[in-house]
Amino acid sequence: MSSCLVRSLAVFLFTIFWILSGSPSAFALEVQEHQLANGMKVLLVESPKAPVVTVQIWYKVGSRNEVMGRAGLSHMLEHMMFKGTPKRPKGEFSRLIKKNGGNDNAFTSQDFTAYFENLAADRVELALELEADRLRGLLLDDKEFQLEREVVKEERRLRSEDDPQSYLAEALFAQAFQMHPYHWPVIGWFPDLNAMTRADLKRHYDTYYVPNNATLIVVGDFKAAKLLPVIKRYFEPIPKRPLPPQLVAAEPEQKGERRIIVKRDAQLPSVMIGYRTPNYQSDDAYALTILESILSHGKTSRLYRSLVYEQKLALAVGAEYSLLQTDPDLLYCFAVVAPGQDTGQVERAVYAEIQKLQQGAPSEQELQRAKNQVEAAYIFGQDSNFRQAMLMGQAETTGAGWKQVEQFLKKLRDVKADDVKRVAQKYLIEDGRTVGILIPTPSNKAAAEAK
Repeated sequence: MSSCLVRSLAVFLFTIFWILSGSPSAFALEVQEHQLANGMKVLLVESPKAPVVTVQIWYKVGSRNEVMGRAGLSHMLEHMMFKGTPKRPKGEFSRLIKKNGGNDNAFTSQDFTAYFENLAADRVELALELEADRLRGLLLDDKEFQLEREVVKEERRLRSEDDPQSYLAEALFAQAFQMHPYHWPVIGWFPDLNAMTRADLKRHYDTYYVPNNATLIVVGDFKAAKLLPVIKRYFEPIPKRPLPPQLVAAEPEQKGERRIIVKRDAQLPSVMIGYRTPNYQSDDAYALTILESILSHGKTSRLYRSLVYEQKLALAVGAEYSLLQTDPDLLYCFAVVAPGQDTGQVERAVYAEIQKLQQGAPSEQELQRAKNQVEAAYIFGQDSNFRQAMLMGQAETTGAGWKQVEQFLKKLRDVKADDVKRVAQKYLIEDGRTVGILIPTPSNKAAAEAK
């Protein structure tokens, strides 16, 4: 089992967001919503085009539900969910799925933890049985926890410590969010992982892994009328429990630029600039989506054309913004500085492109191209059961709700050129930005060779 951490430049959430932004015809599909007696939400989509099915269970718990000193609990628990129950020993879950021709995995984000199985439609009951079993009675053996903690620490080394861009992104978010739990990384920090105990995991599991905090989604070749009784048989006997109040600290208004400089072993310098922006609850989120596309998507985007192609200041550029966050997040731009170029010059070049959007709205042609990119990205994935389920799962667990999905594209299509200019002026401002600069230092090996 491998874990996908969804807070990196390579971004799983980025992919899901573009899926989310797609054609409303996808949700001309009949989504059947049910509420089990214990509070679990069930979403069923009959899609008989191929004899396959995806089963996903989404829990409304991620790194935002943790506390300082125990960052990484949600991700660690995701790993432990594969370590066995009284009925199914360690490794049995994935072995059975694989034996039946399927695949399974899980991922943790700031806002949710999700598990999935993709397999032949006639094996759907197996996935349901296995998920109900580990929701009901995870073992959480202390010896297995000690071993798995070392696996997670190694994962942190590979994904964060040894990756300069991810390392810089962590530092940027820690500086941008000083009170809100988006402050810490999904995978946690080494001191938190070392301090974590089995009792911490058990408390997290007992608190959040309850049916009334979960959404079960099944998309594929089945008949809902026949499958729903099976789902009820496996999941309704699991009792609901009181959920803790959502007392997540609100991040206060930022009243001045924040800067952080990271010096570490790296081949090239990097620049990262984050701006505090709203989530899906604000209509401005849709204009920000178009703005991000204009800035960074493709070789015709403003950042690529200016910094990489024309000025040759950077080797790679990009931006990221996701409106599907439980709480307001960041829109951030990044650039890998070309050899021999200066980070200050690259930073100023990014600001210059932002200022152009603040001073003049994009052309209708540029605006339409950005909107087309959103729709085209969806077309390639709309036939996937897996992606349809992912779309609903993220919308549900971040609070948007799957029923609002069909509105997203309409709102994106309604964005005007002046809206892009307006949100650039409103949110991409000096007092609301956090800047991270990565400066390479000689590695120990290089330093030794220089001597």
